Amino acid sequence: MSQSIVPAVEEKQLDTSPTLTFEEYRFYQGESDVKYELYKGKLIPMPTATILHIKICEYLVYQLQRYLAEHNLDLVVKTGLGVRTDEDKSRIPDVVVCTQSLLEQAAARPGAGILEFDEKPLLVVEVVSENRREDYVIKRGEYELANVPEYCIVDPKTGKQKIRLFALIEGEDGYTYTDFLPGEEIVSVVFPELVLSVDEILNPPLVEELVKAENGQLRQLEQEAAMERQRAQEEHQRAERLAARLRELGVDPDAV
Repeated sequence: MSQSIVPAVEEKQLDTSPTLTFEEYRFYQGESDVKYELYKGKLIPMPTATILHIKICEYLVYQLQRYLAEHNLDLVVKTGLGVRTDEDKSRIPDVVVCTQSLLEQAAARPGAGILEFDEKPLLVVEVVSENRREDYVIKRGEYELANVPEYCIVDPKTGKQKIRLFALIEGEDGYTYTDFLPGEEIVSVVFPELVLSVDEILNPPLVEELVKAENGQLRQLEQEAAMERQRAQEEHQRAERLAARLRELGVDPDAV
C-alpha cells in the first residue's frame, strides 16, 4: 500500500517584537546592561564586546584625543554616542569624532545621546564582531547615505586582519575605500596628519601602560628642566662671586 509523503513545512519565525519610531527609541529603557541600535524600527541588541574589541576602541580614542589636542581642534572623540542614519535607523559606532558644538546640541536634547540625521560626525569607527556583513555591507550603506565623511572598519579576525577606510572623495559618487594591511600605516582622509600603525591598532597596547610611559617621560623632562635651572642658577652665583672679587681688587667687572 502506497503512502503519501507530506513534506515537512518549516515554520516561519514571526517577528513579534515592537516597531518603534525614532522618538520612542530615543527614550527606550531596556535592560540596563544592553545597548540597542535601531534598524527599520526594530531594536537590535549589541553583543558584549571582547577584551580585544575594548582594547582597540580605547587605543583609538587615546590616539585620536592626543591628535586633536596637539592640533588644537574643537573636536571630541566619544564612545557610546549614537548616530542616526535614516528615518528609522540609528547606530552606536564604537568610536565617533564630531565637533564640540554637535555634542552639546545632542546633550541639550532629552533622551539618549544621538546625533540627528543632519548632524554629521566627521569619522565613525566600527570594530568587526561576529556579524561581518553588518559592518561591511549594511552599516557601510547607512553611513554613506548619511554622508559621514569617513567610515573606518577595524577587522581583527585572524586570517582577515585589515583596516578598511571608506571616504567621500570630491568628484566620486559615494564611498571609495582603501585597505590597510598588517605591516602598513593607516592614513586618514579627514585627518591627513594622523598616521597610525595597523599592527598597533589590531593588537594594541594597554592605554594605561601608554599613559604611564607618557607620564614617566614627562617626569623625566621636568627633572631635566629642574637640573638645567639649577645649573644656570649655580653659574649665575659663580659669576656674581667672581664679579664681587674683581671689585675687591679694584677692577670693574663690566669692563673686563
